[in-house]
Amino acid sequence: MNFYPPKISERFHAPTNAGALLGANAVGKNATFVCGAALRIGMQIEIDSKEILQAKFQTNGCGYLIAAADILSELIEGKKISDSKSLEKKILQSEIENKLGAFSKQRQHCMDLCLETLQNALANFRALRVAEWTGEKALICSCFGVSEETIENLIRINSLETVEEVTKICNAGGGCGSCQFVIQEILDVYQIENS
Repeated sequence: MNFYPPKISERFHAPTNAGALLGANAVGKNATFVCGAALRIGMQIEIDSKEILQAKFQTNGCGYLIAAADILSELIEGKKISDSKSLEKKILQSEIENKLGAFSKQRQHCMDLCLETLQNALANFRALRVAEWTGEKALICSCFGVSEETIENLIRINSLETVEEVTKICNAGGGCGSCQFVIQEILDVYQIENS
């Protein structure tokens, strides 16, 4: 008799993405006080295309956590961090539960831990990009390494008027989205100065 439901048990006994990832350039760590489990997700992200080439996890958690982290690692491989919609918590949770079945209220913390740890890994990648920045002007989009100067030049040369137009040309604002407000401010200043 299995302790876990069949799909959870299968992943628990033979996870395909467990272990340390050598060469990871994005690492997220997190833990839950509900059961004391810790989780680490390491990803190798291609710098130019921002594609997640590989993902692995390490945990001391239960079968539910192992199964969810294993499926999550599979789901994110091949995705680009510029496609932030595909990395949204709700979408990923739905995809994980489509493969494993719905998580009960008592096991929801396992799912939450996985999704929050992924967000921590993506934040780690952005932080490293900021730390590596050596440009003269401010780095506006840390997800794609786009400077204020680049955005200003693109707005001027292409007569851009919206954040979406800027994103379409240089990806700025297309990752985590935290820089969209600043891009809008740059657009507003340009329009005031040139009206």
